[in-house]
Amino acid sequence: MSRNFDLMQEMEGRRPLEWNASVPLVLPATDQERKETRYSSLSNEASLELVQRIFLSPAQGQPRLVVFAGVEHGNGCSGTAASVADTLAETAPGRVCLVEANFRSPGLPALFGTTNHYGLTEALRENAPIRSIAKPVSNERLWLLSSGSLAADSPSLLTSERLKVRFAELRSEFDYAIVDAPPMTPYSDAIALGKQSDGVVLVLEAESTRREAASAAADNLRSAQIEILGAVLNKRTFPIPDMIYHRI
Repeated sequence: MSRNFDLMQEMEGRRPLEWNASVPLVLPATDQERKETRYSSLSNEASLELVQRIFLSPAQGQPRLVVFAGVEHGNGCSGTAASVADTLAETAPGRVCLVEANFRSPGLPALFGTTNHYGLTEALRENAPIRSIAKPVSNERLWLLSSGSLAADSPSLLTSERLKVRFAELRSEFDYAIVDAPPMTPYSDAIALGKQSDGVVLVLEAESTRREAASAAADNLRSAQIEILGAVLNKRTFPIPDMIYHRI
């Protein structure tokens, strides 16, 4: 608890990450209020709040294609992205596509009990329509575009011109797309993905994410002129005053 408290105190006093005050920080509920989902430690309430603030708020310009990127490996990004995609599909009209662009450690198919034999890799190498590659996983409202068959050069596909074409197709075929990216430390994949998106949501883990890594991730996004739409702090174990949320 001391590490989290010191981190938040430092954010309050010196604001080392220099977050824009308009960017919402969405956190799980306290232990007494937390209702675990099957995806991550992000509570149902926090997932709904994130959906409302990022995707359904006119103040945000209603982003439609958003990248979720963990600051470091193991921050719970994949589970958070899946939880938010599921909540968005239940809340907003239209179809949602959850895209597994994490070629480093894919795991979304296991969360939905489906296979990963055809997905984003094939979409970036071949010409089949994106709707024929994605799989419906929840009543035609939530679709999954898994990573597909991986090879040593798969990450390089994320910097290809085909990514721009396929992301444009995602926008035309689905009302929303949530992209699960590899961690920003030590990879640059999230930057390439973020440049083709409406913005990035950073995922951090309490008592785990290093302050300097979070600061570097935010700086790298800003340097690439990628908007930070919000941040999620997973697995916190103590309440943080609202006055600090708004100053991060």
